[in-house]
Amino acid sequence: MILEISQILGWTATILFSFMLLPQIIKTLKSKDTKGVSITLFAIYLLANCVALIYATLIDQNPLKIKYSLGIITTVFYICIFTYYKRLYMKT
Repeated sequence: MILEISQILGWTATILFSFMLLPQIIKTLKSKDTKGVSITLFAIYLLANCVALIYATLIDQNPLKIKYSLGIITTVFYICIFTYYKRLYMKT
């Protein structure tokens, strides 16, 4: 089975979008600091991924379903990290 260029591009974008939050997650975990991070950005990104996942499901596009699902998972994970460190910082 030879992948078409559109499939290769689709899967490449899926991989890149799925891991785009990792640098911020790693930086926050290492520094234990959320200063300068906009939680609003992550909330909007989460909402956009939820809406897009519904769309991808309706048009039955597996690469998109994977991308948006991973986007939701990583965004929720980051929001949890953000909340934890924000609360920790507020206590001190």
